[in-house]
Amino acid sequence: MKLEVEGRPVFAYTANHGVERGKRTVVFIHGAGLDHSWFGLQSRYFGYHGWNVLALDLPGHGRSAGPPLTTVGAMADWVAHVLDAAKVERAALVGHSMGTLIAVDCAARHAERVERIALIATAYPMKVSDAFLDAAKRNSYDAFDMSTIWGHAPSVPLGANPNPGMWMYGDTQARLERLAPGVLYADLNACNQYSLAGSVKCPALFILGRRDQMTPPRAAKTLQEQIPGAKTVLIEGSGHSLMAEAPDATLDALVEFLTTQ
Repeated sequence: MKLEVEGRPVFAYTANHGVERGKRTVVFIHGAGLDHSWFGLQSRYFGYHGWNVLALDLPGHGRSAGPPLTTVGAMADWVAHVLDAAKVERAALVGHSMGTLIAVDCAARHAERVERIALIATAYPMKVSDAFLDAAKRNSYDAFDMSTIWGHAPSVPLGANPNPGMWMYGDTQARLERLAPGVLYADLNACNQYSLAGSVKCPALFILGRRDQMTPPRAAKTLQEQIPGAKTVLIEGSGHSLMAEAPDATLDALVEFLTTQ
């Protein structure tokens, strides 16, 4: 689906279904340097099981026009504008990595628009190493390597991919290589500087990978404590890229959370 937000084209994957009144809506928000296709299995499932799906490309990513937004707060407000453009009053938000901060901030800023949030691979604060930031600022390929290697469990290069035909390292690097200069740095810097202003009242689910090197489960503790009644699913063996490394377990957790009233 092609939308327009603040005069710029926006792309949202909808699983070949138009947005229909009366259906619940789930919005998928990707992480730094990525795009809507990171949620391939999960977005398709909900799209073909009675939901409106908006798997977004953030500005400057995928098929959405730039420039990239430079703060998490601006990205959260942008998500609310996307809901306006799609004529959706309320939605559940599913975020990955940087997308979890956007989902949390949107739930705090626009509580009346957000039913619940699912946070896949999160940390708070989400600090980024100086070396990673510097490489991204210089548009060095080293930043792509850091994102790819740290973004998966150590076992990933050894094979046994749960998605036949998918090369997880190559898939990640291909997305990063398509970015315009400065986009990855803008994303990482936004994460590094983010501080939550406000509180989250809606139901929340944390989906965390036991082998996550970027946002290890312990790094989510501060945020978990700030959201009353939040639930947590810990997935053994998975690293940061849970949607690819543990697609079925991640989907199962989302289905149970989003379909339980």
